[in-house]
Amino acid sequence: MAGAGDRGARTVMWLLGAVLMLAVGSAMVPEFRAAQVREREFRAAPVCASAPVEVSDCRWKQKFTVRSVDLNSGSRHKSPEADLLLPSGKPWHVTFRNTNPVASGLEPHDKVVGLIWRGGVVDLRDAEGEHQETTEGPLDWPTDRLAGALACLSFGAAALVGSLWSAFARGNRRHDAAGRMVCLHGIPLGVTAILILWMQSANDWPARSLPIIWGIVAALILANMVGFVVAALRGQIGRAGGEA
Repeated sequence: MAGAGDRGARTVMWLLGAVLMLAVGSAMVPEFRAAQVREREFRAAPVCASAPVEVSDCRWKQKFTVRSVDLNSGSRHKSPEADLLLPSGKPWHVTFRNTNPVASGLEPHDKVVGLIWRGGVVDLRDAEGEHQETTEGPLDWPTDRLAGALACLSFGAAALVGSLWSAFARGNRRHDAAGRMVCLHGIPLGVTAILILWMQSANDWPARSLPIIWGIVAALILANMVGFVVAALRGQIGRAGGEA
């Protein structure tokens, strides 16, 4: 049987995790809004009449030759990258968030076309017509930040409610178990947001699909959570963690 001290330590850990995730998720909300503004500005940007000589808000296409490519497949901390050459011979370095569909197929001397906006290559198109955003691209950032905010806030909210429920249980094991069930269901709520982001990116689904699909799955998880909470309050889960 787990003692009161073990239950108290577990509750504190969940509470600290909840505060941390809520703080991170809250910080991502303004980043998501800023990313939305940047995406709207990019979509509204006109095509440059001619290649600008300085950083510009208009968009223009530039031909490059690939000088070198490094996918950094052996490192978790480095993004895929490529060095490009302008027709003048001036080098231009770009990085990608992942390897597909363009970065993985690049070879030295390949001809590519870069879309340039505000002084950076935001998209790269290969000879076959495939294109991929670079890390400076504005289109994927809002979705990434939204998924991060959903993951952190949903996990943090569940962990906060569950840990406070357990904290105020005052030795009532049924209520302590109910709080634990709320905490545990925060994990799939957060993980689901990340998995749906990965699926949305891999299948090129529209950005609005992320909150829609996550909302449907989250509703099912919450319904499942309610069932477990009711079972815990009835004493049917009292022995699940060896605390009956």
